[in-house]
Amino acid sequence: MANPWAGEVALTIDGERHVCKLTLGALAELEAELDTGSLIDLVRRFEGGDLSSRDVLALVVAGLRGGGWRGAAADLLSAEIEGGPVGAARAAAELLVRAFGPVGQAGG
Repeated sequence: MANPWAGEVALTIDGERHVCKLTLGALAELEAELDTGSLIDLVRRFEGGDLSSRDVLALVVAGLRGGGWRGAAADLLSAEIEGGPVGAARAAAELLVRAFGPVGQAGG
């Protein structure tokens, strides 16, 4: 089970439940993956509703890798994510809130 107080988010992919977390290493990989800007720019895009599917995918992959998954973005191209694109975007947003939100804010 994902522990929101530890920054974890649950995501079901191809019927298998995964725990995602933006660890420092996952954040470093994510920042290297971004085309332009910093992680704060990414947070601002999410807050402003100006996110791309690439942003969502990069966040999901970073969260999965922070949770111990050893796959790559290409592994998710034909995967079925529970909730579809909206479910993936929701998980990505929760990861950001849990990593960068106010102390004690676990999201929901």
